[in-house]
Amino acid sequence: MKGIVFTEFLEMVEEKFGYKMVDNLLSTTELPSDGIYTSVGTYQHTEMVSLVINLGNQTNIPINELLKIFGGYLFKTFTKTYSHFMAKAPDAFTFLASIHNYIHVEVQKLYPDAELPHFDIERPDENTLIMTYTSARKMADLAFGLIEGCIEYYQENVEISQIPLNEDGSSTKFVIIKK
Repeated sequence: MKGIVFTEFLEMVEEKFGYKMVDNLLSTTELPSDGIYTSVGTYQHTEMVSLVINLGNQTNIPINELLKIFGGYLFKTFTKTYSHFMAKAPDAFTFLASIHNYIHVEVQKLYPDAELPHFDIERPDENTLIMTYTSARKMADLAFGLIEGCIEYYQENVEISQIPLNEDGSSTKFVIIKK
């Protein structure tokens, strides 16, 4: 998992829970990297899982909610860092539909070792977008938060349904319907 995800997670924790929480997380979570992250580094995704579990235990916020909150936060960061991607899409559906075949391709050029989730896209009609998420990392709730962040960025009125496709969480369908 790319280091930018870790550095942004710790920034979110500091913003929402304070620096003491960041320090506490880093000192009480067993991390092979010792919690030393650079935005361009690559780290085991299990470190993120450990950090989120520890944060959930300390805040009593369910892990799925923490991942959604972080996804929304991360999307806001991406709007600053990668604004050129958003500028090319006139609306959320266009942007979301371009994630796998355009945005992830560009990300792979910048970070060839990045292991990105896969998204299959369906457009049954102009008001419906179906995104099927597949990833061995099983972080569909993070993807949900990123989708919510995108919808908020484009200020669109939609309803998002999250439908797990298997028990291990490696595949999830998101149905997004414009109201």
